[in-house]
Amino acid sequence: MNWRLALVALLAACSGAPAAAHEVRPAYLRLEALPPPGTGGELYDVLWKTPLMGGRRLPLVPMFPPTCTQAASAVDTVTADALVQRWQLACPESLRGEVAVNGLAATITDVMLHVALADGGRIATVLTPERPSVPVAESGAETASYLRLGITHMLFGFDHVLFVLSLLFFLQRLGPLVKAVTAFTVAHSVTLGLSALALVNLPQAPVEAVIALSIMFLAVEKLRGAADTITARHTWVVAFAFGLLHGFGFAGALADIGLPKENLLLALLLFNLGVEAAQLAVVGVALGLTWMVTRRGVALPRHLVLAPLWVSGSLAAYWFVDRTVAIVS
Repeated sequence: MNWRLALVALLAACSGAPAAAHEVRPAYLRLEALPPPGTGGELYDVLWKTPLMGGRRLPLVPMFPPTCTQAASAVDTVTADALVQRWQLACPESLRGEVAVNGLAATITDVMLHVALADGGRIATVLTPERPSVPVAESGAETASYLRLGITHMLFGFDHVLFVLSLLFFLQRLGPLVKAVTAFTVAHSVTLGLSALALVNLPQAPVEAVIALSIMFLAVEKLRGAADTITARHTWVVAFAFGLLHGFGFAGALADIGLPKENLLLALLLFNLGVEAAQLAVVGVALGLTWMVTRRGVALPRHLVLAPLWVSGSLAAYWFVDRTVAIVS
């Protein structure tokens, strides 16, 4: 079965992703109760992290109950991919009410919300374009939200998707396909867990640059036209090796949003399951296209079959140069 024929449309579509985009990272809003002010009420330390897209911040504004007011000036810090703001929020009565993010409905990103209430209660949930607000009525941790975060991180992490699809160009039988996908899964699960649990840490910027390099590697290997390449002979080994690297990339999302201390292992497991579900969906779509193409007996010209690899390799080269320049500048 020729997987390449079926992957043309899917890889071409993903290769059309924005050239400057690594992925759609979630925003992060954290409120932690401070010792109450002398006038009574509640005081919170607010951390608001907004991802930068193409050097511009997303037009998102956190909103709090109307009785709450800003008690200290915001302190802004700009990182490589986000604007981080901190200020204090004073609530004469209570934070109980509705927390929302204006402008979220017009985006495709999520906002991870962590709240440590003055009464000791904790809230962890995800605000989405479909649900941009949440009532702060009672303590609770929607740990299941990490499943959604894992799915969106994989599907909107265009470099992760391009790597998986490029890898499939080397596979023509189901057995090697299962072996390679399993190797990639095991590898990134290991490094994701080690990194999320702070047992092993790598700086995120170099990791993202080398992830782009991994896509370039696959594209060059296939476009060389040689049958006896490293990836062709040992596809599962290459998948495992680069899977270790991609696991550190997945861990970058968790570093941005954090893990709930009370359900740390469960949240980590659900995030990883979300990544796997999205990965299987990508492979499933590729297999579906394979069935459609082979069933119709369509024979595509070689240059058309390989065109998406040229596009994805070029896009990965741009990412690699862009991310490397960002590191050294």
